[in-house]
Amino acid sequence: MRVAVEPSLLADDYPFAHRIRVRFAETDAMAVVHHGRYLPYLEAARVEYLRHLGHPYTEWREQGVDAAVLEVFVQYRQALRFDDVVDVHVRLAVVTRATFQMAYLLTRDGDAVATGVTVHGAVTADGRPTRLPRWLVEMVASLRAGSRLTSTSGTPTSSATAIGRGPTSTPWIGA
Repeated sequence: MRVAVEPSLLADDYPFAHRIRVRFAETDAMAVVHHGRYLPYLEAARVEYLRHLGHPYTEWREQGVDAAVLEVFVQYRQALRFDDVVDVHVRLAVVTRATFQMAYLLTRDGDAVATGVTVHGAVTADGRPTRLPRWLVEMVASLRAGSRLTSTSGTPTSSATAIGRGPTSTPWIGA
């Protein structure tokens, strides 16, 4: 197992959040969100975070790089139900030359309902390992040096928010 992150339960530890409303189709026979539906929530937040940083996932693909999911960990704390509004907080947690890990906190009305971690490997279109995009490595290096994160795209998209912070918050980078 590669997961090397313990996601924080504090929303302020995350520089970005994406808001999602639970759809009826995502619930199961017990009227709660099916456990498998959490993965698309993490993916949506991750994609919006990259867009917020000014490097949408489409840009990665145009440069011949994909971020394959190698591992996923989710800890469920409280059930989500139809029509709940969920904030999926996300931060870049660990970065190597060819992999990165994202940490997630899902909250409803400020209460933690789940945490998660995704581990990604940079691969070429034919599935061969490759290095991460240069901008990501440079961003991580500048964060480790103590500078602040600045979005190159301006404000978040309408469905994404940097809740309680702004586009100049610093994401947590683990060792």
